[in-house]
This record gives sequence, structure tokens and C-alpha cells, in this order.
Amino acid sequence: MFIAWTTLATRADAEKLAAEVVSLGLAVCVQVEGPIVSFYTWQGRPERSEEFRLCLKCLPDKLSALETHVLDHHPYDTPEWIVVRADRVGEKYLSWAGVNPTKLPL
Repeated sequence: MFIAWTTLATRADAEKLAAEVVSLGLAVCVQVEGPIVSFYTWQGRPERSEEFRLCLKCLPDKLSALETHVLDHHPYDTPEWIVVRADRVGEKYLSWAGVNPTKLPL
């Protein structure tokens, strides 16, 4: 399983993207967190903004398609896209993810 993160400026945009990737079967679960506060430099100036973070969980065979969809539908010019492999995943959760990739966990 892979865990990916991205951020969006509004809850509406975050929830829309989360719902899309789950309904398309690209992610098995997406959590919307926030608002969070991000500090960064953009075009040479320090910035502070409130954002909403998506934590996306997907199976290896969907990662490429998930990345393409998120980056193609993201409103930012340079969206955050960070992916890590989950070293340990609960057996029941992984089994659920493989059997029901578009249904939310109970």
C-alpha cells in the first residue's frame, strides 16, 4: 500500500478531489484534514496559508493512475505530491482494501 499527500486551498476542493479518486477506484480511502497552516516560499516571498490536506491510500497497481488524476485535476500550479510506501499495514485493512477498493471502511 502507498500513502500520498497533497494540499488544497479550500475544503470544497479537497472533498471534491477525495470523492473523485475514491469513486474512480484510484484510492481506497482518502482523509481530509484541516485546516492546517502551511509556511513556504513562493516566487521568492515567504507565504503563510490555510490549506486542507488529503491523505490518500492506494494499492500499488493504482498509484500511477492516482498520481496522474490528482496532478491533472489539481488547482495549484505546483501541487504538493508526496508518496511513501507503507512498510506495515494491518492484515484486515489490507485485505479490505484489496477486496473493496471503492467502499469506505466500517
